[in-house]
Amino acid sequence: MSTFDYDLFVIGGGSGGVRAARFAGARGARVALAENNLMGGTCVNVGCIPKKMYSYAAGYNAGFAESVGYGWQLPGTPTLDWDLLKVRRAEAIRNLNDIYERLMVGAQVRRLQGTGRIVDAHTVEVTAGHGAPRRYTADNILVCTGGRPWVPAFDGSELVVTSDDVFDLPVFPRRLVVVGGGYIASEFASIFQGMGADVTQLYRGEQILRGFDDEVRDFVAQEMRKHGVDIRTQAEVTRVQARGDARRVHLSDGNTLDADVVLYATGRCANTTGLGLDELGVQLSPRGTINVDENFATQVPSVYALGDVVGRRELTPVALTEAMVLVDHLLGPEPGRAARTISYENIATAVFTHPPVATVGLSESQARARFDAIRVFRSDFRPLQHTLSGSSERTLVKLVVDAASDRVVGLHMVGADAAEIVQGFAVAIQCGATKAQFDQTVPIHPTSAEEFVTLRQLTRN
Repeated sequence: MSTFDYDLFVIGGGSGGVRAARFAGARGARVALAENNLMGGTCVNVGCIPKKMYSYAAGYNAGFAESVGYGWQLPGTPTLDWDLLKVRRAEAIRNLNDIYERLMVGAQVRRLQGTGRIVDAHTVEVTAGHGAPRRYTADNILVCTGGRPWVPAFDGSELVVTSDDVFDLPVFPRRLVVVGGGYIASEFASIFQGMGADVTQLYRGEQILRGFDDEVRDFVAQEMRKHGVDIRTQAEVTRVQARGDARRVHLSDGNTLDADVVLYATGRCANTTGLGLDELGVQLSPRGTINVDENFATQVPSVYALGDVVGRRELTPVALTEAMVLVDHLLGPEPGRAARTISYENIATAVFTHPPVATVGLSESQARARFDAIRVFRSDFRPLQHTLSGSSERTLVKLVVDAASDRVVGLHMVGADAAEIVQGFAVAIQCGATKAQFDQTVPIHPTSAEEFVTLRQLTRN
């Protein structure tokens, strides 16, 4: 019989930590989980879930305006009650926090409120508030502490907010400057513009959404500008200055911008400070993430890590899958099934800008680098919905095909319901579907999704 207090001790109650603890506990392992904040991690509390709620809120604004084209007569101008939105969001998040807590009870996981620190290969010290730390031993220790927003050092950095703060701003910002060009910056630029703010997005690169397909990047930037977001590329902030309750943003070209709030979304860093990893000999990458092998093991055989803190693909579904893979590695697969694995190829993702982006597989440039020859099929069009809405918004669909095998290796969309549509096609891409099979599929009409199976005209080789 084990001499340790637990078979598995999890540090961090985000998506990956909760999933690992729950699955291990349900399999009969003795599990404890330490979390010093609300359960659910970034995704539930200050990430995916509240962001999508605010994206829905922003979408109603355009919906009200577009409904007039369909004969609706609105009694007056709709206005956003920012305080009510915050209250409603907080209620929903608290409910999710409670659900996560109940999941731990159901899986017989001991839930510890406090900050975990690894003392040695089999010991975790948990400190709650100002109380004395308590020590627990475990056969294996799992670090799932996630990440946090990163703000570079510059004059006035203390005057800006991050994505952790933006959901609960005391007053709705009528003028918002968003600094950054990634998906978080682009999403909040769209969301706050949709809710009625005057938004300027500053990015020091040549185009927003680096890492996505270049054609997709150009297309969504064009559509966001049409919606009213002032996207300025190759723009560098030198300092931020307080002007009463407002902020003045100074740019490297000498120009200035005045704003009520400056939101910095310039990247995230791993939460590894204070965990005792250095003393233990756990190696970190130059980016500060934890180095792990294919089984999520660190250089200390009993210490594992997964999710955002290892920095492979910083997506909630990736952390969930990694957690299940780890549990199978530690406890063996469930009876009658093979051990789970994870491939980082063909992971679908979405950016909830307005309009949204969704993609799975390779970008065109990635495919060109990997294959001898590719074929590209693309179309952009005005969706049927906007025939009467008055909106000039357009939708882009794109397929990237390996010419030798006819396999569709990249699928991209910018337009309404892109995430819902691409999720289904992601299964086909995962199964190795060919362009011929796409062509043989009878479409659902009239939909935007049907464009993916009716693309016949080759755009370029």
